[in-house]
Amino acid sequence: MPLTMKQMREAERPYEKMQMYGAEKLSDAELLAIIIKTGTKDESALQLANRIMLLADNLGELEKLTEKELTKIKGIGKVKAIQIKAVCELTKRISNSYGNKKIKMSKSSDVANFFINRLKSEKNEKLFAISLNNLNEVQKITEVAKGAKNVIANMSQVLEENIKLQSPKIILVHNHPSGNPEPSESDYDFTLKCEKACKIFSITLLDHIVVGNNTYRSIVSMEEYKEKRAKFLKGNIYETY
Repeated sequence: MPLTMKQMREAERPYEKMQMYGAEKLSDAELLAIIIKTGTKDESALQLANRIMLLADNLGELEKLTEKELTKIKGIGKVKAIQIKAVCELTKRISNSYGNKKIKMSKSSDVANFFINRLKSEKNEKLFAISLNNLNEVQKITEVAKGAKNVIANMSQVLEENIKLQSPKIILVHNHPSGNPEPSESDYDFTLKCEKACKIFSITLLDHIVVGNNTYRSIVSMEEYKEKRAKFLKGNIYETY
């Protein structure tokens, strides 16, 4: 017989798990269980959520389920069905509002301010590529790689979205979970390789930002990088913001 919510370990219950680890650590079904709130005498909210996700197959299909289809599931009445539909609609509106809003990154502080709070609790090192148009407006932000430390991706991963979108500019961002934003030698070397690869595709690498604990460093602005770059690359291919 499946465990009830009360019988589950505290760290496995959706509410408690979210409080302890954050929403991003929850599965789709666990997040849905929080919306559903209560189950039946036979099934917990989490079990009901798992049944809904089996019916929907994925989050995109969840939005397509009608109120009538949802209420066919034992334990999902009219109120719960309406709550689920409301959350789907709200999510769609949030997504549309971001899609219509042009985010402009005109200086390194714009980039850092966007990422500092988003990455301050991150335990792993993550590398992001920001694809921009000629007006420095963000076209796409892509998480390129993730790992315990010293994340390095190959050039095809870094430039993939820029090439697809024909974005002429790119900014790289990665975090140091230690909180110290000072670039390592491998950070410098990786940035140089990226800049050289960008030149092949007529893409300008504007910057590589390292985010730490409420602070950051702009690699391309650092004298050590400028010295390394002068030796590593030929020609004046650099642009500033």
